[in-house]
Amino acid sequence: MNLIAKSLLLYVEGLKTPIFRKKLIITLLLLIFFRLIAHIPVPGVNLALLKQFFSQNQLLSLLDIFSGGTLANFSIAALGLSPYINASVMMQLLALVVPRVEELQKEGEYGRAKINQYTRIATIPFAIINSIGMFTILKSQNIITDLSPIMIIAMVFSMLAGTMIMIFLGEMINLYGVGNGISMLIFAGIISRLPISFIQTLSITDFSNPQNLFNLVILAAMAFALILSIVLVEEAILRVPINYAKRGQSTYLPIKINTAGVMPIIFAVSLATVPSLLGQFLGKVSNHFIASTATTLANIFKTDGYVYMVFYFLLVMGFTFFYTSVIFKPKDIADELRKSGGFIPGIRPGISTEKRLKYLINRVIVIGSVFLGLIAVAPSIVQKITGITTLTIGGTSVLIVVSVVIELTRKLENVVQMQNYDKLSY
Repeated sequence: MNLIAKSLLLYVEGLKTPIFRKKLIITLLLLIFFRLIAHIPVPGVNLALLKQFFSQNQLLSLLDIFSGGTLANFSIAALGLSPYINASVMMQLLALVVPRVEELQKEGEYGRAKINQYTRIATIPFAIINSIGMFTILKSQNIITDLSPIMIIAMVFSMLAGTMIMIFLGEMINLYGVGNGISMLIFAGIISRLPISFIQTLSITDFSNPQNLFNLVILAAMAFALILSIVLVEEAILRVPINYAKRGQSTYLPIKINTAGVMPIIFAVSLATVPSLLGQFLGKVSNHFIASTATTLANIFKTDGYVYMVFYFLLVMGFTFFYTSVIFKPKDIADELRKSGGFIPGIRPGISTEKRLKYLINRVIVIGSVFLGLIAVAPSIVQKITGITTLTIGGTSVLIVVSVVIELTRKLENVVQMQNYDKLSY
């Protein structure tokens, strides 16, 4: 409670700061514009069938989260930020095999600007492929009516334009607003759907039935426990002591418990739903053996089944190890420490430091991977316990919302401290 009170006082004090107030107003205006384009639908789509289809497919529901809530409406920004996120992941993977990309990552502001430029260019083919794939899927479900080739081309390019507009809005928030632009857009999409989910849950709940009330209490308790655990893990770090002999200083190297963020969940859900989607597709073929095998596969990997949850959990753990190895490189950190004269007490610089960091990060990854795995399967567990399926805000969404709030709080704290420092300097 003291932490919540301090955070509220921090936000109140931050609103008194002209710089933060201006940034906040700009951010709100950009988010309002984003929500406006999220409700401009593409013609030829049956929205009622589309929403029903999304509610039955966890992969599309998660993609809708990362589009900022625009995919379920099939607006001009239907693809949202998914192509940009895919392009960003591709650039990170290219850094492992292409020396030039790895060099750009180490060239400071210039290198980051060039990588951002390449990422935006790579977003274009990703967006075109995603829009064509989305059109094909929805056409097979009779959600999209027959369209002329010109209309299909117009649809593809309008969705591409929507993605680029969202990237532009995200960069404007980075430059003139508060927080990370991409995260803020996703955050706005999640928050905008919360009132609808709560109203739907309350409208179908029979409050005269004690069991329904008990389920709501369990849901509220699990939601509180989920938010609390996310806050604790997001704030948790392993402090590795670092000494500088020449400077006579001591500091520490922070290693976050959840180093990988939500990216492993994005990778994992893409693969976890493949058996179910493949089974549903092959289940319609004329060959009886293939059709029956595919139907059995689809039934085994139903998104509400235990096999799917275990498979999904293990995939998240595996991708957490993979993604952490991409973004946390003990060899580079050990080299930087050696060049700057830093060392871990009791550990020799160079290879010994690299081995020590590998040992520590592997122990941290185990905790982070289990945490992300539980976050990923939390919605399915809650639905099985309570039987409430109308609250579509899952563990991934809560993780994003909490992460954004924590990031905003940290930046606000820096702004307030700078304002107080300026006052003292006078």
